[in-house]
Amino acid sequence: MPSHDVLIIGAGLAGQRAALAAARAGATVAITSKVHPVRSHSVAAAGGINAALNPEDSWESHAYDTVKGSDYLGDQDAIEIMCKEAPDELLELEHIGVTFHRNDRGELGTRAFGGASAARTYYVADITGQAILHVLYEQLMKYADRIDRYEEWFTTSLLSDDEGNCCGCVARDVRSGTMENFTAKAVILATGGAGQAYKPTTNGLIVTGDGIALAYRAGAPLMDMEMVQYHPTTLVENGFLITEGARGEGAQLFNSEGERFMERYAPNKVELASRDVVSRAEQTEIDEGRGVGANGAGLHLDVTKVPRKRILEALREIVNIGRDFAGTDITREPIVIRPGQHYYMGGVKTDVWGQTPVPGLYAAGEVACLSVHGGNRLGANSLLDTLIFGRRSGEHAAQRASEMALPQVSDTQLDDDMAMIDRLISRERTGRRIAEIKDELGTSMNKHCAVFRDAEGLDTCLQTIRRLKQDAERAYVDDRGTVFNQDVLGAIELGFMLDCAETTVVAAIHRTESRGAQFRTDFPERNDDEWLKHIDVSLGGDGEPDLSYSEVTITQWQPEARTY
Repeated sequence: MPSHDVLIIGAGLAGQRAALAAARAGATVAITSKVHPVRSHSVAAAGGINAALNPEDSWESHAYDTVKGSDYLGDQDAIEIMCKEAPDELLELEHIGVTFHRNDRGELGTRAFGGASAARTYYVADITGQAILHVLYEQLMKYADRIDRYEEWFTTSLLSDDEGNCCGCVARDVRSGTMENFTAKAVILATGGAGQAYKPTTNGLIVTGDGIALAYRAGAPLMDMEMVQYHPTTLVENGFLITEGARGEGAQLFNSEGERFMERYAPNKVELASRDVVSRAEQTEIDEGRGVGANGAGLHLDVTKVPRKRILEALREIVNIGRDFAGTDITREPIVIRPGQHYYMGGVKTDVWGQTPVPGLYAAGEVACLSVHGGNRLGANSLLDTLIFGRRSGEHAAQRASEMALPQVSDTQLDDDMAMIDRLISRERTGRRIAEIKDELGTSMNKHCAVFRDAEGLDTCLQTIRRLKQDAERAYVDDRGTVFNQDVLGAIELGFMLDCAETTVVAAIHRTESRGAQFRTDFPERNDDEWLKHIDVSLGGDGEPDLSYSEVTITQWQPEARTY
């Protein structure tokens, strides 16, 4: 039974940054991941990381842009912390070896991103997440005496003691099927979002809402789950992401009439308005018959507006994506894109130190909700969120661990999880296949809980989810072995995704207004009098979501009309 001061579940940027901070504070750390750490989904973050580092910029400007971008649902105390600490975090990354772009004078150079009043996005071409992830992984090697890595271990449940403290997890070794208790004085969830509940999505196959569902089942409330971001530029064919960095470099959007339509929707910011604004504009153009490509389902992103030399320097990965997955040379012709599911602003409710209401349980990164993103996340604030609050969670968890003894844990949950998997493997092959259920879930979410929503569609989606939950209880797996049994893991992941989808849709039905990513065509206006508040979702005793509210923290920026 592995035992440590701090157990971190998930090895992307938030998890690795938390591990590094906890180890530096003197804690013994276990970092577990269902994939090799450098295959975590953070590797897909392309565009950059925000920080008000230039002398002419300020953290107050960065914070205001973030508050406005959140459609005033973001908690301003948390946003202030993130924006104040951003410059030091960026310099720390540069000092440990992240090769950020430099301008002709040798200074750290920036690009413009949506919703920002200054060019404050620092980047490594269009592989920023990958660059940071690999450097952090190298740093973890320096603390081999304090950090144990458990790669390809899949978490099935969180553990708690008799007093209700979270004190570890049950995990399955993917390579052998062995299951063990991991005990710890503090647990940090850093498992990312739940994008695979949608189809298509920009998220990798591993992004299945594990941490959100684990915390929800362990009694931690979720917050802002209805706020799901659609990125404006994803490939029509498969949902692959075309980074916002393309628009930051000067790429423009056009409809079938050759019109640069964003001039109508956001005359000041055009393509660099906030993501929810651009995605709604695009979907409106498509819905009104001005789309391009097969069935008019897309729009043109013209990257040729950017000099070819600059494209090959700063956007080389999307050159490859365009060529390999859309058959398009973006240096010579426009590429067809559409809005696609990208990011969960909602997640496990935490404070500014990553603490959930469950003692000993922390969360950081996309799995968590502080809320620094509110109704809509600004591009390049996600990497910043993972690093700032990953570090703060690691520091706080290490301090907590230094003040307590290692908890005692029984094997009850371990035995229950082993029995659950045995039942799953032994099911008769009379139900539906896991992949079939997942496909229907994603299709329904993308149809009814997307850029535009209404009561009828959301109700239909909720009914579908609850039917699929019943189907999942009878679904069967083909692989009955123990070695790399991905069928079993896929069945457990499906349960996680269904929990995330249900809480998302229930909250979306309840919020009868339009704010940020939640645009209700039946309630098209923002309603601050009634809805300037968070929706919290907890698991009820009947197994269904219970809803409550919490106040939005306002420090210095009162809600105002949000225009770009």
